[in-house]
Amino acid sequence: MPNKPTYNELEQKLKELEEAEANFRELFDSINDLIYTQDLSGRFLYANRAMFKLFGYSPDEFIGRRAADFMRPKFKQLYDSGYLSQVKKYGYHQGISSYLTKNGGIIYLEYHSTLFRPEKGSPFISGTGRDVTERILADRQIKMLQSQMLQSQKMEAIGTLAGGIAHDFNNLLMGVQGRTSLMLMDIDSSHPHYEHLKGIEAHIRSAAELTGQLLGFASGGKYNVRAADPNELVDNSAEMFGRTKKEITIRSKYQEEVWMVEIDRGQIEQVLLNLYVNAWQAMPGGGELYLETENLVLDAEYVRPLDIKPGRYVRISVTDSGMGMDEKTVQRIFEPFFTTKEMGRGTGLGLATVYGIIKNHGGMIDVFSKRGQGSRFTVYLPAGRPEGETTKVVDGNDHRMLPGTETILFVDDEDIIVEVGIKMLEGLGYKVLTAKSAIEAIGFYKREGENIDLIILDMIMPEMGGGDAYDKLKEIDPNIRVLLSSGYSIDGQASEILSRGCSGFIQKPFNLLQLSRKIREVLEIPNGCGS
Repeated sequence: MPNKPTYNELEQKLKELEEAEANFRELFDSINDLIYTQDLSGRFLYANRAMFKLFGYSPDEFIGRRAADFMRPKFKQLYDSGYLSQVKKYGYHQGISSYLTKNGGIIYLEYHSTLFRPEKGSPFISGTGRDVTERILADRQIKMLQSQMLQSQKMEAIGTLAGGIAHDFNNLLMGVQGRTSLMLMDIDSSHPHYEHLKGIEAHIRSAAELTGQLLGFASGGKYNVRAADPNELVDNSAEMFGRTKKEITIRSKYQEEVWMVEIDRGQIEQVLLNLYVNAWQAMPGGGELYLETENLVLDAEYVRPLDIKPGRYVRISVTDSGMGMDEKTVQRIFEPFFTTKEMGRGTGLGLATVYGIIKNHGGMIDVFSKRGQGSRFTVYLPAGRPEGETTKVVDGNDHRMLPGTETILFVDDEDIIVEVGIKMLEGLGYKVLTAKSAIEAIGFYKREGENIDLIILDMIMPEMGGGDAYDKLKEIDPNIRVLLSSGYSIDGQASEILSRGCSGFIQKPFNLLQLSRKIREVLEIPNGCGS
């Protein structure tokens, strides 16, 4: 029989076991991954140091508590039905769960748990985990940026379609407006058709406003760009809105020494009032509207998927305490003709127009909303004066018709526009020559340029557009006088051509009075366009 160990030998063995356990525990605690054991109700029996550090609790605060105690309320039931029941049924479970730390932060853990049934003792769960919070948040950020980029691309495509429709519709309105103006030339207010014709003009203006909304969404419409103080702009528009909506409490927080922005004030006021009205409609029983301005600099990494330039911006936030929107509504909120309002209460163009106006100012707009938690619309406007000068709008308050006798070359590829243009110009006393393409107009001017006093040039034509045509005409005659005409607005390509020295711009549909005054304005410029 083997000799029984002596007391000293037993004591030495125990000491060796304690040292091995201490070494094992130190190794266990030095591992960065999470290691834990739980009983079958989910209470922690043991966890390594990384677990305590991540959750922010001491071992005494942590051990003995169920993992569900560290979850948000809506996930606690899933812990029992999803996690524990699966471990007991299949012997293991793996996945990713979110937990709350001691200081209230949210962390995401990727885990793998296995059920052990030892020969002696109670069954228990042993598992390992890893903190994947940064990965989850990065993935969410990437998905959000991808969603914003797809939204921007979708809106750009819809905007191109809307702009084309508005352009063609403005050409049709030009034909109607031109012929209406010609008929009004030959009758006075006593004529039985006079009121009907004036009514037609009123309807044309209304239709032009509708296409103006589409153009504002699609390709711009900044007629009168000036430097503006965002604080003053937001405060004034909010004061005006607040006077009519007493049930809304308006609270504001404005950046001191806020940067100036270069904007069409009327259009940005339209944006703000539209956002205020949407907030009011989301708070039918009253509520609070929070307005905030802030200077910030967006770097290249941040703006890369957003189709805007890096640099200085002013952020304007409009937040309401209303009913909020679900995710599907948020994804479609800026689409043309999409509306959450009941039949007859909205066209769906409001926020689409807002999106287009901000986009055409070189900025962006974003929305965050959750059902029952209100909505926040955030507008980013670039700070600082853009290059180029602004262009004045024709004064519509002067009703004197200004005729003339000069020779005008009228260039447009649409028959309906050419026909009515000839009649309008001849009605004003001008001699009219026509060309139905830019190439034809250039050839005409090479031959007859010395006899032509002004060219009215359409912006959008096949083969060669108005911009290239203007450049070639100016090569022939640096002092040439050119009046640009388009169903699109003055922003974008038209403003670029004007900055190169072109004489003026008139947007279709225009009436006889506007045409007469714009022609005289251009013809009276000394030395032609200049540069």
